[in-house]
Amino acid sequence: MNNISLLTTEEFNPKSHHLDEMNIKEILELMNKEDQSIPQAVQRVIPQIEETVKKVVKAFESGGSLIYIGAGTSGRIGVLDAVECPPTFSTSPNKVKAVLAGGEGAMFTAVEGAEDDELLGAEDLQKLNVSENDVVIGIAASGRTPYVKGALIYANSCKATTVSLSSNNNSTISEFASINIEVVTGPEVLTGSTRLRAATAHKMILNMISTTAMVKTGKVYKNLMVDLNASNFKLRERAKKMVCYSTGVSDEEAEHILEETAYDVKLAIVIILTGVDKAKAKKLISETGGFVRDAVKLASIKEG
Repeated sequence: MNNISLLTTEEFNPKSHHLDEMNIKEILELMNKEDQSIPQAVQRVIPQIEETVKKVVKAFESGGSLIYIGAGTSGRIGVLDAVECPPTFSTSPNKVKAVLAGGEGAMFTAVEGAEDDELLGAEDLQKLNVSENDVVIGIAASGRTPYVKGALIYANSCKATTVSLSSNNNSTISEFASINIEVVTGPEVLTGSTRLRAATAHKMILNMISTTAMVKTGKVYKNLMVDLNASNFKLRERAKKMVCYSTGVSDEEAEHILEETAYDVKLAIVIILTGVDKAKAKKLISETGGFVRDAVKLASIKEG
């Protein structure tokens, strides 16, 4: 869509017509009220999000990656989600990746012209050796960003699963993706500033996609991030709390087992719940694809 003024994300919001005349409290209350529509907008696209998660799970199981690509705020939202996966789930940095128009420096200093370069989107994605095992999610609130369009066209040529994430119906980038997530959040309080409601919706959706995919690939036991990287005091304390919660052992016992397993929470839980040694627990986890619940069940079957 070349006529940007026709985009929903560019429309004027009549509720904030006198934004510059409002006092601070009135502005904050208006923004808060407008933000309350975001979860409903996200709820309407859950079928498309579900379809995306299924593809991501399949990609992970095939050794593929989840790749976010976007420009400006949209690209930065992808970076935020991707960089949190290694510490939260102990995944390789190659498991969930983010590509930002203008490069890493654009995370802190806007490189606005980069978003208009369709060829650059393809070139940046080409550097990642995209294959049919990958899922590429192109993010653009407007739904028309040439950089993202170019990336999706290239991803299609590699037979990757392509997903478009936008905040306008019938988005241009939707034409170049096999799954279209069009989360329409309406005109912004500050006209055209899609770092507000549109970006919030996109952040929620990426959180849902990556977290649910991790749950379905064995990175979670109950509601616990049992594959976290316990790299500091806070996370080591969290690891201990998870072991106690999952197994009923004391803080001291949990800490003892965690020290023996180099703070591998998943391994510690399986050792305690099954009573097997570390080597056998590792084997159980491996045989069940990393799922703690299945590893415990398998141990009881073998004992029986």
